[in-house]
Amino acid sequence: MTTPSPLTAEPLRIGIAGCGAISRNHLEAFNALADAVIVGVCDVDLQRARDTAKAWGIPAAVHSVPELLGLGVDVISVCTPHPTHEEVVLQAAAAGVHVLCEKPISTDLASAERMVKACDDAGVKLGVLFQRRFWPAAQRIRAAIDDGTLGRPIMGRCSVMLHREPEYYSRDAWRGTWASDGGGVLMTQAIHYIDLLQWFMGEVAEVYGKINTFKHSGHIEVEDSATAVITFASGAIATLEASTAVSPSLGVQIRITGETGASASLAEFPEGSDGRVDLWAVAGTISSEPVFPSGVDPNVSLATINGQLIPHHTAQVRDFVRALRNGYDPAITGRDATKALRILLAVYESSRTGVPVRFDHAPAGTRAPAELAG
Repeated sequence: MTTPSPLTAEPLRIGIAGCGAISRNHLEAFNALADAVIVGVCDVDLQRARDTAKAWGIPAAVHSVPELLGLGVDVISVCTPHPTHEEVVLQAAAAGVHVLCEKPISTDLASAERMVKACDDAGVKLGVLFQRRFWPAAQRIRAAIDDGTLGRPIMGRCSVMLHREPEYYSRDAWRGTWASDGGGVLMTQAIHYIDLLQWFMGEVAEVYGKINTFKHSGHIEVEDSATAVITFASGAIATLEASTAVSPSLGVQIRITGETGASASLAEFPEGSDGRVDLWAVAGTISSEPVFPSGVDPNVSLATINGQLIPHHTAQVRDFVRALRNGYDPAITGRDATKALRILLAVYESSRTGVPVRFDHAPAGTRAPAELAG
C-alpha cells in the first residue's frame, strides 16, 4: 500500500477535473471553505478550462489530469462524464491524491470496484457525491429509523417522475447513449433516490425490473422510464418508478414504513428544491404538507436544479474535507456508492432477461448490455 503525504494545517490544494455544468457546484462548494483552495482546473477543451479559471480566479488551467496532478494537489474533484471517472480516479490514486467523484461512481460495477480497490491500496479517501443525503428531511427519516420511531423498514416507495426536453440530451453529445452515458433516467437522475432508498432500507437481495423509452426514443438509445420491485436482505420490499417522460414534472417522493407501523415520506418538488418531510404518520397521528405547493413552476432548468443543490454539495464537500483532516471515512465512500449502481444495473439486467436478479449471484461485471439499446 502506498501512503500519501500527511495533510498539514495548510489549506487543502484542490484540483477540479472537468469544467462542465456540474463543476459550478464543486467550485462554489470548495470556495465556501476556509481550509481549501482551488489551485487548478482541467478539461479536454483547454479553452473551457481557461475560461473557467479566469471566471473563478483560479491560478492554473490545464488540458489533462496528469498536468492537474502535477500542480501538487491534495484532492481531485471529478466532474467529467460518467465513463471517464475510472481513469481519473486511478490516476489520482496512483499519485496519492484523495478523490471526490460525481455520481455515478462509474457505469460499470467492475470498474467501480477497481476504483475502490485502487484508492484503498493507495491509502487515499474516495468520496462520491450523493448530496441529497444531507437534506435535513433525509437525516430526520434516517434518525427515525435508527432511534426506533419507525424501526426496521418493511415497505418503501420511490417515485422519480421528472421532465426533460429533447434539448437536454442533444446539448451534450455524450448524453443518451449506452457507451457514453451508461444509461438513462436510472443512471443520471434516479440514482440519487435509489441511494436514499437503500440508505434507509438496507442491503438488497433481489431486483426485478423493466425499462422502456416512451417519449425520447427518437433521439436517445437509453431508457427514459423504468420500474422495479426491490427485495431487501431483511425481507422488506419496495417499489421504484422513474421517468423523464413526464410533463409537467411530478418531482420525487420517497415513503418508508417501519415495523412499528409508522410511516414517513419526503418530497422534492420542484426538482432541485430542498427535500422536505411531507408526511409524518407516527404514534397514531398524521402531519402532512402538500406535495405540490401551489404557484410553483414544475419544470425547471438544469442550471436552476444544480444551483439549488449547491448548499447540499457544500455540506458534503465540508464533510469530505473534515474526514481528510481527521483521518476518518467520509459520509459516502466509494464502496457506499457502488450500492446504488448495483441496484440500477440489476434493473437493466432484469429487464433484458425477464427474470429477477439475485445479488448473491450477480456477476461483478454486470452492465447495460448493447441489446437494450433503442
